[in-house]
Amino acid sequence: MEKVLIAFAAALAIGITAVATAWAQSRIGAAGSGTLAEKPELGGTIVILLAIPETMVILGFVVATMILFTGK
Repeated sequence: MEKVLIAFAAALAIGITAVATAWAQSRIGAAGSGTLAEKPELGGTIVILLAIPETMVILGFVVATMILFTGK
């Protein structure tokens, strides 16, 4: 039963961060497309702003890996 809970905790670490990243990128993408319609020169900035939330998933993956490998 303990291994099931460890696996569930690791799945939550990835799943919650993936949903949060998707939500953040949808908001940034909608605002970014409106911004690009008005100021096309800000394309590079929008790409950078879309890449920043990906760090949440990377950190979630690191936490999930730590949970799995330090679990008993």
